[in-house]
Amino acid sequence: QVQLAESGGGLAQAGGSMRLDCLLAGSTNRINTVGWHRQAPAKQRELVARITSGGSADYADSVKGRFTISRDSAKNTVSLQMDSLKPEDTGVYYCNAEWRDWVGLNRDDWGRGTQVTVSS
Repeated sequence: QVQLAESGGGLAQAGGSMRLDCLLAGSTNRINTVGWHRQAPAKQRELVARITSGGSADYADSVKGRFTISRDSAKNTVSLQMDSLKPEDTGVYYCNAEWRDWVGLNRDDWGRGTQVTVSS
């Protein structure tokens, strides 16, 4: 199993910046992909950005050029740097890890989420 703990959420003004961190623990050597997802009120959870164990990253169109995902393997941390924030970036941000278990099954685990609120 992989445990995930998000930190860094809070309140920001439009145009500002914020960084979220996801601390990973457990079977971290089995992780293939770590992603950041968000869920706005009354909306479905959506993928914001993800990064593979090889370092390849991709982003939702709505955040391209504004958000940057990165990983520090030594610290078992995946970070999401968010710049030029917009009110529509408001939501609960969740960290997710996709990994393969000892019998070859694909599994995923989630953190509890951290609230990000962007005021206009």
